[in-house]
Amino acid sequence: MNNRDIIVIGASAGGVTALKQVLSALPAGFTTPIFVVQHVAPYTTSLLPQVLNHAGRLKAVHPKDNEVIQPGYVYVAPPDHHLLIEDHHVIVKKGPKENRFRPSIDALFRSAAYTFGTRVIGVVLTGLLNDGTSGMWSVKRMGGLCVVQAPEDAMYASMPESVMEFVEVDYVVPLTEIASLLCKLTQDEAPEAPSISQAEKDRIETEVQIAAQENAFNMGVLSMGNPTFLTCPECHGALVGFKEGKLIRYRCHTGHAYTASALLAEVTKSVEEAFWNTIRGLEETVMLLDQSATLLEEAGDHEGAAEFRRRADNTRERAEKLHELVYKQEQMSAASVIDLTKNSESSA
Repeated sequence: MNNRDIIVIGASAGGVTALKQVLSALPAGFTTPIFVVQHVAPYTTSLLPQVLNHAGRLKAVHPKDNEVIQPGYVYVAPPDHHLLIEDHHVIVKKGPKENRFRPSIDALFRSAAYTFGTRVIGVVLTGLLNDGTSGMWSVKRMGGLCVVQAPEDAMYASMPESVMEFVEVDYVVPLTEIASLLCKLTQDEAPEAPSISQAEKDRIETEVQIAAQENAFNMGVLSMGNPTFLTCPECHGALVGFKEGKLIRYRCHTGHAYTASALLAEVTKSVEEAFWNTIRGLEETVMLLDQSATLLEEAGDHEGAAEFRRRADNTRERAEKLHELVYKQEQMSAASVIDLTKNSESSA
């Protein structure tokens, strides 16, 4: 019988400080491997392993693809690459983004849940938006344990709050208690796996393989969810919907994935960009009309110049009205959408 001997941790804004505090409190003899996704910009050179090595007693590394998992190591996702677990190896791949992130917390958690089931302990720390919620749902669904940093203790509470909203959480603890809790939980035997349908197992496996750069379209992802009339904000591919408890998610046929709130945030962003592109076009039209009017005046065609000036004024007026409209356009961040979802569910 195995213990709960796989730990996956997800963090975003404020996460470096939180990770340092957790890892610094773990003892040198802690043998459970830890896998970490901390959101970082894709174009940066990450020094997080060195930072964590300096803070704690465990060895932190950016793993190479197909590296064998070692006891007591901390495996940190490299920038712009998903970190996945397959059998006893670490998989590092540049698969499609999830919720606009690569590395994705959801992708790591989902792969751990599929591979190790009840042996997994998932931990979500401070962060904005809701990456980690779907992955934690898979951890819980496959019999793993769910730990979140207490929202009032987190530098940014959105990620822990989102997990608590959509997943049945096992432990909600402040940062100072997480290390001791992990030491305790890793001594427990992992229970038997829960019973889930083969179709659900197949979908989780497919999503893990998509993150590992398998072809989503050839794997039949469009037949694994409910068809929608929505399109992917990143590639404009067709989206299908999945429901995980109360959580609604979408994935396109090329592989990009979104929660409903992340998708709405991207669609809202696209609307704003469309407004600004229209304003730019109108203002360029004004410049061209004014230039043409000036040339006509220099050529002595004052009647033609007046007509071009009139058209420029009309176009300028339309651009100003659009300016007013775009500033009134509500900016729906994913966090505000989560609040809307909570309100609708509480009133249902």
